[in-house]
Amino acid sequence: MAQIKPFQAYRPKPDLAAHVASVPYDVINTKEARELAKGNPSSFLHVGRPEIDLPEGMDEHDDQVYAKGVENLKKFIAEGTLYQDSKPCLYVYQQKMGDHVQAGLVCLCSVEEYEKNLIKKHEYTRKDKEDDRTRHVTEQNANAEPVFLTYRAVPYIDHVIDTVRKAKPDYDVVTPDDIGHTVWTIKDEVVMGELVAFFNGVPALYIADGHHRTAAAIRYGQARRGAAGKGTGDEPFEFFMAVVFPHNQLKILDYNRVVKDLNGLTPEQFLAKVGEKFEIAPAAQAQPDKAASFGMFFQGQWHRLTAKVGTFPANDPVKSLDVSILQDNLLNPILGIQDPRTDKRIDFVGGIRGTKELEKRVAEGAAVAFAMFPTSLDQLMAVSDADQIMPPKSTWFEPKLRSGLLVRVYEG
Repeated sequence: MAQIKPFQAYRPKPDLAAHVASVPYDVINTKEARELAKGNPSSFLHVGRPEIDLPEGMDEHDDQVYAKGVENLKKFIAEGTLYQDSKPCLYVYQQKMGDHVQAGLVCLCSVEEYEKNLIKKHEYTRKDKEDDRTRHVTEQNANAEPVFLTYRAVPYIDHVIDTVRKAKPDYDVVTPDDIGHTVWTIKDEVVMGELVAFFNGVPALYIADGHHRTAAAIRYGQARRGAAGKGTGDEPFEFFMAVVFPHNQLKILDYNRVVKDLNGLTPEQFLAKVGEKFEIAPAAQAQPDKAASFGMFFQGQWHRLTAKVGTFPANDPVKSLDVSILQDNLLNPILGIQDPRTDKRIDFVGGIRGTKELEKRVAEGAAVAFAMFPTSLDQLMAVSDADQIMPPKSTWFEPKLRSGLLVRVYEG
């Protein structure tokens, strides 16, 4: 079952929504956040990246940064930039990027269900990033940014959400990246009851994006539970805010690779070794059009690599991923990239930047770049269902959720 709950969101006045909405904290650095929030005191980056309001050069993990985030969130509420709904509601959050549209339900999800692996993960988290977000959640006493979850689509849930989307929205914002963000509030008790009941029949939720935010909310809930002692299981800290999308509406882009050198090999030696596990052919286009094939930009031209039969276990949910095939048959044995999570010789480029970015990186001095075929939602869920973990940088979800449109402050 997937237990969801309505909640009393804090959200911007309609005329401020476009000013408040900001990119998530983890897709930009401090310098970029300062630039994006310049001249906009309502930007939610003042909460998610509060170091932008402190002197340049300050460590983003300094005590003053966390205190500033608390101060800024309280200020947004006190000044009316954010106001709270008068009763618990559910919310529909739609995003439109070009012709692609996805609509999810904003709700509270269960800490206990995460602990029971009914909310499933597919990647490891880094302790330093977990610690940082846990401290933000703890000191702000809030889920300032939602987690991005998915589930195997249920037609009747789609029908209910589609019906909600026929009404006039609360917000309809187009952000500078030309992505539409539209929000509806569900106040009707009958409709909310239907959605809660139907999600009770959903066997599992899956973390699509936001593993660190999820881990932070879980750690906060567990700490509060430990301090409170025996409870009912229905306390506010037992739930965290998420946007839950049906799997068949989501879009995963490629997550591409750039390697700085050839690990001491000559170009001829490199190509010979690659040819042992891959068919190599000139490529008319950069992007591969099927799984187990790769675009390789090398010496000023694109090549198509196709994994040879028998070079990977096709029935293994992790080893059959394209990112694993490339890692196990080329990046590690040929280029010496043993741990892509820590090796400074490899860089990762989200597919939203396009393959021209890969050509640019090679022109600037990198040795070789690889364009990947995107991981599918079915593959992601198969890995999660097998209680396994994907290699790092396996998925790049677009569009990204905007922060500040819906905020959850813990009661008590």
